[in-house]
Amino acid sequence: MKPLSTVLVVSFAGLVNAAPRSESSTVRHQVSQLRNEGYDFIVAGGGTSGLTVADRLSEAFPEKMVLVVEYGDVEYAPGTFDPPLTEWGGRRISARSWTIISQPVLDFKNKTALVLAGQVVGGSSAVNGMFFDRPARQDHDAWANAVDDAGDHGGEKWDWNGIYPFFKKSVSFTPPSAAAAQQHGFTWDASVYGSTTPIYSSFPPFLWADHHIVRNAWKDLGAPALRECAGGEKSGLCWIPISQHPVTARRSHSGVGHYLAVNTTRTNYDLLVKHQVTRVIWPKGPTSGPPVVEVRSLADGTIFNVTAKEEVIISAGVFNTPAILQRSGLGKASILSAAGINTVVDLPGVGSNLQDHSGAAVAWNYTKPGNWTPVPSQMADAAFLADAVAGFNETPARGPYTLGMSNSAIFIAHLDITTREKTDDLVQKIERSIKDGTAISTLPADYRDDPDLMAGYEYQLKIITKLLGDSKTPSLESAFASGNSVRAINLHPVSRGTVRLNTTHPLELPIVDYRTGSNPVDFDVYVDHVRYLRRMITTPAMQRYGAVEAAPGPAVQGYAELVEYVKDVITLSFMHPCCTASMLPKNKGGVVGTDLKVYGTKGLRIVDMSILPFLPSSHLSALAYAVGEKAADAIIREWRR
Repeated sequence: MKPLSTVLVVSFAGLVNAAPRSESSTVRHQVSQLRNEGYDFIVAGGGTSGLTVADRLSEAFPEKMVLVVEYGDVEYAPGTFDPPLTEWGGRRISARSWTIISQPVLDFKNKTALVLAGQVVGGSSAVNGMFFDRPARQDHDAWANAVDDAGDHGGEKWDWNGIYPFFKKSVSFTPPSAAAAQQHGFTWDASVYGSTTPIYSSFPPFLWADHHIVRNAWKDLGAPALRECAGGEKSGLCWIPISQHPVTARRSHSGVGHYLAVNTTRTNYDLLVKHQVTRVIWPKGPTSGPPVVEVRSLADGTIFNVTAKEEVIISAGVFNTPAILQRSGLGKASILSAAGINTVVDLPGVGSNLQDHSGAAVAWNYTKPGNWTPVPSQMADAAFLADAVAGFNETPARGPYTLGMSNSAIFIAHLDITTREKTDDLVQKIERSIKDGTAISTLPADYRDDPDLMAGYEYQLKIITKLLGDSKTPSLESAFASGNSVRAINLHPVSRGTVRLNTTHPLELPIVDYRTGSNPVDFDVYVDHVRYLRRMITTPAMQRYGAVEAAPGPAVQGYAELVEYVKDVITLSFMHPCCTASMLPKNKGGVVGTDLKVYGTKGLRIVDMSILPFLPSSHLSALAYAVGEKAADAIIREWRR
């Protein structure tokens, strides 16, 4: 067919906040339904960041046409992604997700990681745990330092001051009621928010009755209770908003806030569902202008070419974005050659630098339990469960299902987990590994013949050592809601994995190799974290109820024993993957500059969590929205010149 001039966005989102409705007139199911006049911008991948960009571009340029192309579909059924129906990872979530099983992780007894990523309009914001925290100021200042010499292809500022306005713009926060604040002790600072964007966050009106025990235990360990953790300062005990509507408590996600909430009045904003962006093509070379986008119909496999007048924006996520790039000839030349793909731009960083949060748990039993009610075990009672479901469907919503998974967590610097001496030893161990080459030996084999990837890894390690040694930068996160166990999340891992094209089935999910723990320094961190969590069990708040350690158990004390325990109980992925098309200098394995433009190309940007250089001390949903807002702002300013 004749190529169309089009703006393309691949979107993954689900609709949950409204009653059933007729399908939007801007949803397209076939390429033949696209507008004859074509489109101006193409975004391949419309999840959290992609739909944010599409919304802002269509708003700023009413004369320009924007199209969203989505592998998944719009979900109109109310409640699909809300707690009473999701089973937190059960059938309704997994049916609308990419289900990714990693390669066996050698250093963890060949365990595999399970990761769910949204395959629905709204992306991972439609299927995640709704925890809506932001990184620490130090994370973003380190990010800015990492890309500081990418000035040949950039100009945008990614330090805290550079992104903070976009955090504020990206969400509408509603404080809790006075009654809820008094009952639960919620604190917040409304000044760090401030938007009318239909992406909502709020505190739930409900907490489990035993929540206060763990919270008080952290206080006993000396953790400061912070008034607000979204303003850049984050080392302490935090109340975390949930991505939910403040009245209905229904999930707020980008499919609703950045598509369905605006599409009826935004006639220049289209969505093509059940189609896959397979690759991008420059008929006249990668610097000739926006590429042609190759789109495959999932219905019959037909391939179409769609062209953009202005730009193509890839927002397909941490796993699919590098797959699209590699199929397009953008990647490490030797890897592309082995897959039979001609190299268009040699970018070794594509699909490299994979990271995710991981960690181990400790558990205890209470020997003097209190008369706590309500607690999660009561959900097994039919009458209690029925009331919980009914309460969630009231207006305003009430009861356990308004909580989501959790809205409270501790974020602690490594200096507060252990001593200054031990933290300095850990930092020096990393520094020695850089000097003697052992750090490089922990990398994937296809890193070790590329000087840019090796230099980039050592560059990141030097930055991470500064974060580890900083008294205000969290090293550990532990979120909690109820029960008798807590997990520690390693916020700044030093092991690195890869995402490589599946050469046998190139249009399917790529091969994901986490390589968790491949750098032994991460085991030092895991052990320090477990020891810290154990101390929490011995605090007065826990001993009031006779808490006795159940896991690892009193017999597990030595370093080697604790390493074996971590290997047995590890959560390999908390589903916060990042960094597979990183914003770093090109000579350090970077794929994009600070303007998000792909090195060596014209008319192509990446806007999703693959552009992070390293993991921050946060979950990724709020950051994905802020990155989308900041990217949209940069694109709008450029095209208004």
